[in-house]
This record gives sequence, C-alpha cells and structure tokens, in this order.
Amino acid sequence: MQSSYWGYWLVVMGVAIVGLMISVQGITTNTTQDSYAIREIAEASMLDAVDYAYYRDYNEVKIDKEKFMEVFIRRVAETMGANDTYEVNFYAIYEAPPKVSVEIKSNSGANFVSANGYDTISRVDAIIQIHAENYNKD
Repeated sequence: MQSSYWGYWLVVMGVAIVGLMISVQGITTNTTQDSYAIREIAEASMLDAVDYAYYRDYNEVKIDKEKFMEVFIRRVAETMGANDTYEVNFYAIYEAPPKVSVEIKSNSGANFVSANGYDTISRVDAIIQIHAENYNKD
C-alpha cells in the first residue's frame, strides 16, 4: 500500500512539473515574439505614416500622428494572438523629426497567481531617418 502512494505522488509531481514547464515556455516564447513583432510593426507603421507631400515640398521627413496610431493598432491586432490580452500605450509621438515611443503590456493568461497583472511589458523607441542626396546629372 505504501509503495502505491509513492507511485501516485510520482505521477502527480510529473504532471505538475510538465504543467510548470509548459507555462514558463509559453511566457518566454510570447515575450520574444512580442518584442520582435513590436519593433517590426513600429518601423512599418512609421513608414506608412510618412507625409510624402510635406517631404516633397520642404525636403523634411514628417509623420502623421493619427495615421501612425491607426496603422500601428491595426497591425498589432492582425499580428498578435487572439487569445491574449494587450494594452497599447503611446508615449512621445513627434511628427518632425519622426520619433515614437510605444509600450505594449501583454497578458497571455498563463499567470496563475494573479490574473490582474501583465506577463510582459515591451517598450520600443523608434526613430526614422531618410536621407535623400541630390545628384546632379550632367
């Protein structure tokens, strides 16, 4: 009888360890994917928000704040997982010279201790620089 209890405890501990490994793997994988995705989304959104009419007239790069925010949120919604909860915060969006600071808080639901907190907080500061050289063709 005593040896059967050891067998039950061994199975319970094995299931607990596998569950812990799966939850830790899910959190770390989401963190890495989110950080790369946020960088790529910020860069692509800034390029989409460039005001080319202003650039053509004044030869200075300028982005549109509203268009950047709209494109960024749309791209985040398309890219990130549907089962996770995200909170997007925009800090210091400058039109000229173009600079954005974005923070995304994500909750994958794998946090068993408290469901109120966020698993990861990713912050990205992005600056876009476009250099145009005038070539005189003779």
